[in-house]
Amino acid sequence: MKKVIFLMALFVVFGFQNTNAQDCANLKKYEKENIRLGKPKAMEKRVVFMGNSITEGWLRTSPSFFEGKSYIDRGISGQTTPQMLLRFRQDVIDLQPKAVVILAGINDIAENTGPISLEQTAGNIFSMAELAKAHGIKVILCSVLPASDFPWSPGKNPGPKVVKLNAMLKSYANENNIPYVDYYSAMVNSELGLKKELGEDGVHPNQEGYAIMEPLVEKAIAKVINKKVK
Repeated sequence: MKKVIFLMALFVVFGFQNTNAQDCANLKKYEKENIRLGKPKAMEKRVVFMGNSITEGWLRTSPSFFEGKSYIDRGISGQTTPQMLLRFRQDVIDLQPKAVVILAGINDIAENTGPISLEQTAGNIFSMAELAKAHGIKVILCSVLPASDFPWSPGKNPGPKVVKLNAMLKSYANENNIPYVDYYSAMVNSELGLKKELGEDGVHPNQEGYAIMEPLVEKAIAKVINKKVK
């Protein structure tokens, strides 16, 4: 019985209940918020954070990071890159931000929506970046955070896969003059996992983890926000 309750809790926490044929990308989640938000005000330097539970949990765990800034959190727990790509127009492009921060890929490695190669995952992230650039939105690519196992999907051996995916993302960022935010190096332990003090479940950062991430991404935001799109 305890095992059943635990699995049900994971479905709620990681958002698997939203992966259905009717709305596989969970477009409904931010639909009304996006309408209320509307277009940016004059001189507003809006930044959208696109991601999964790590991004969604950021606003809940470290709300002060978002206060008083035009930072828009568009993370959805449990999502993989195909789902994010499907909702990228609605949750990023249509909001007309100056920049988008893309943090994605760990749930692909966990196979939340089925098997997918690292090349396909990287390709989905590259497609999001290219869509943003085509609409005059500055792109910031983030490394996938370290993880040595998944509580909800054990045995996937994600450590080496994260290393390979991050190498692809960094190479693409360098080739396309896109800022690359390296969370990984600052948060990894000797077993290719998340440092224990930075997250209780080995995947999701706690307040101390987000405290490491925040100055790294803000440096990248400051670097791109006043540059002209090429």
